[in-house]
Amino acid sequence: MSLKKRESLTGILFVLPFLAGFLLFYIIPFGISVGYSFTSGIGGGTFAGWTHYAEVLQSYAFQLAASNTFRFMGIGIPLIMVISLCLSLLLYGNARRTKLFQSIFLYPMVIPIGSVVMFVQVMLSEFGIFNRILYQLGWEEKDWFQSGLAFYVLLFLYIWKNCGYNMVLFLTGLQAIPAECEEAAKLDGAGKRQYFRYIQCPLLAPSALFVFVMSVINAFKCYREAYLLGGKYPHKSIYMLQHFMNNNFENLNYQRLSVAAILVFLLIFLLVILLFAGKYRSESDGGSRKKIRRGRGGKRTSKRFPHGT
Repeated sequence: MSLKKRESLTGILFVLPFLAGFLLFYIIPFGISVGYSFTSGIGGGTFAGWTHYAEVLQSYAFQLAASNTFRFMGIGIPLIMVISLCLSLLLYGNARRTKLFQSIFLYPMVIPIGSVVMFVQVMLSEFGIFNRILYQLGWEEKDWFQSGLAFYVLLFLYIWKNCGYNMVLFLTGLQAIPAECEEAAKLDGAGKRQYFRYIQCPLLAPSALFVFVMSVINAFKCYREAYLLGGKYPHKSIYMLQHFMNNNFENLNYQRLSVAAILVFLLIFLLVILLFAGKYRSESDGGSRKKIRRGRGGKRTSKRFPHGT
């Protein structure tokens, strides 16, 4: 056996445990879920076609869960990306301050979420500390967990817990930008705003894409906080898709559960595909512009930063 074949065989043997686990815990259960979504009865004995999909899409509970989930992602993801990017820009360039604040902002990730929710409940429950303060001041007390305010409590927990992680990812992207870019920008007369707009933003695009994908994944993980705050049937403002799937699982309605899981999978899959397609297109357009800017004989025409922008 040649050396190349031995190396290939060795690589396959190392990958086999991962492939076996991926097949056993992901591919096979996903295939079973697809089968359940098109069949009826215990064990999926009768073919039902698209009936379950139509029932789930017309269900008020699913529509409420989907609208809350989209609303949460539509508000939370842009907010956490902007906040984490601003924090990374503030910390960039100061090594001592960066290490200190990295530890501070990453600390929420190692705190057990149960203790965090317990603290929030002590502060914001109907007879909590915050309502006692409002009562002493003569203001109206608020029922934080049984009103629309529960949505904003959950949003705060999401941003507070994951902001530090996103900040570190943006900082890594900023530190990967060559120092020569900043020096060249200064020689061309660029200010901080111009340097951020024309140099840092384009070069941070891969990091921003990864941060966005991770923010979407972490947004779906907020079901833990929503469940601990309100239980299986919380206030309707924080009734998420995960509540819908978990409740159907407890009711042994595997068909509705499978349909909801497949729809969520398709949503995330299409979103990631669109993001990578947009990234590929922007990179292709950027390469085309670079070719256009090149003059005859391979000389590149220099374009100065516009002053006063």
